[in-house]
Amino acid sequence: MTRLTHLTLRNYLIALHDVAATAAAFFAAFYMRFDGGEAFTERLPLLFRILPYFLGLSLVVCYLFNLTTTKWRFISLPDALNILRVATVLALALLVLDYILVAPNVHGTFLFGKVTIVLYWFLEVSFLSALRFAYRYFRYTRVRHHARVDDASPTLLVGRAADAEVMLRGIESGAVKRIWPIGILSPSTADRGQLIRNVPVLGGIEDIEEIAADFARRNKPIARAVMLASAFEPEARPETFLMRAKRLRLIVSRLPSLESGDAPRLAPVAVEDLLLRPSSVIDHARLEALVRGKSVIVTGGGGSIGAEVCHRVTTFGAARLLIIENSEPALYAITEALAAEQCEAEVDGRIADIRDRERILRLMTEFKPDLVFHAAALKHVPILERDWSEGVKTNIFGSINVADAALAAGAEAMVMISTDKAIEPVSMLGLTKRFAEMYCQALDHDVAAQAPHRRMRLISVRFGNVLASNGSVVPKFKAQIEAGGPVTVTHPEMVRYFMTIREACDLVITAATHALAAQKPTVSVYVLNMGQPVKIVDLAERMIRLSGLQPGYDIEIVFTGMRPGERLNEILFASEEPPVDIGVAGIMAAKPNEPPMQTLKKWIAALDQAIARDDPATIKAVLKDAVPEFGSNAA
Repeated sequence: MTRLTHLTLRNYLIALHDVAATAAAFFAAFYMRFDGGEAFTERLPLLFRILPYFLGLSLVVCYLFNLTTTKWRFISLPDALNILRVATVLALALLVLDYILVAPNVHGTFLFGKVTIVLYWFLEVSFLSALRFAYRYFRYTRVRHHARVDDASPTLLVGRAADAEVMLRGIESGAVKRIWPIGILSPSTADRGQLIRNVPVLGGIEDIEEIAADFARRNKPIARAVMLASAFEPEARPETFLMRAKRLRLIVSRLPSLESGDAPRLAPVAVEDLLLRPSSVIDHARLEALVRGKSVIVTGGGGSIGAEVCHRVTTFGAARLLIIENSEPALYAITEALAAEQCEAEVDGRIADIRDRERILRLMTEFKPDLVFHAAALKHVPILERDWSEGVKTNIFGSINVADAALAAGAEAMVMISTDKAIEPVSMLGLTKRFAEMYCQALDHDVAAQAPHRRMRLISVRFGNVLASNGSVVPKFKAQIEAGGPVTVTHPEMVRYFMTIREACDLVITAATHALAAQKPTVSVYVLNMGQPVKIVDLAERMIRLSGLQPGYDIEIVFTGMRPGERLNEILFASEEPPVDIGVAGIMAAKPNEPPMQTLKKWIAALDQAIARDDPATIKAVLKDAVPEFGSNAA
């Protein structure tokens, strides 16, 4: 009934067309079978009596098989199969009518006959299909005409035939504009020499120079190339193609993955597209089930990670969102960005510092969040190595304030964004984050012990470097390359884990779903699977090649030496907290390893006094006592 209420004038016109097509096929089959002679004339009165009922049946059958509600401009193979199904059902109805209901009882002999019914089947398929496919072809030719008239760029599609076919459908439907595909370059030898929707596969990706030269000789220069998903696979050597394309002065774009939720429009090729292993498979339905209709607070919501968390929770249907940020420009930017998206959530932003305990407690108590994502932090290693007390104030005391406020406000869960540097830390960043993790673990343990019926969870999620986040190495290298070099790397053997911002944030929310679903809290620290680590010098060399330049020739790489608080290799799990498989793709958990809350409170009081006295030695001694593995894995 709901589907019927959404029918439009277009749907009624389609139904009228299908009724007319069925009636025409009905009479045409009889006329052709009996050559319009006496046998045809004798059957006409009975045919006219049967016709209204048969047309009524055809309306129902066409609707049930979605012919009435399918837009003709998008007609495709599934719709053609539905037309065959409709014709078959109606032909079987005629067969039942002829052999069981009408002929033996009324006419005394077969009214239709097998030949007539077979003729009807073919005519019904033809008449239902003809206008549909004619209109589809008309739209196809019009789009191609507009593409030429609107100065669409002659374009090479780069990727396998299956990806190219999806792209070509997007162009034909008008979803992707100002592109005129003139050929395909495929990494698969099986695609070579084939036509994909009338566009030829001209060769392999490595043939770009030869193909571009051939079109130039014919005064049909190629203006751009669009890299499809399969063009970014390692065996396709995407950086080599990009380097060649830039030398040919081609504009290179990509089509965002349809799974990401992005609109089907062309976007620049980003370095991030070429650095990562395949992204973890995210169960977005699970995330939506957690967030939909909830009230959410994000601290540090103006930062790169916090802002993406804000975007994701509104995408997944949060009812209310409060953004807490101590930077006015950052708060303005994220609230304006969310307003531009016209999200359904009620969004509010407040200037506040997580160090201000009373302000944070008041904001959370008034807002009454269901979920709190704590992304506010000081995170730059060299800066925190110089200003220890500031790291303690924000990363430790600020996190304590947020955790206590979330608990007091009755939140279901508080998720702290942590770092892989918290594992056997060698830096002030890692040390303060590890202490904050311990506090959240201890509080989570106490809540479960004191109120087993309450589902409040406090968890921490660790991940490594986030591509294109504020202060990350990728934008730094980009700027150095654009300036003509040199590109600075601290050490030739330094390696790091990398993730995209969206992948990291989706996995953070996934970890929260697992924590809340657990019948008995067993883990409270989650570690994201970041695949294989990337050597920083290899990353630098690859980025230089992606810019169409040669490392060591056009752009120098200079090693500056390791900075305080850095180590060559990051680790995922400490020896005292072995990993636990939780059965969720992309996420592992660390076995709990935290001191009791009473001990933590003694350290917290000592830190508070040391900060008041501005006593770095005592701060270091207290933190070393709390995290004895500090500095144990500096290499």
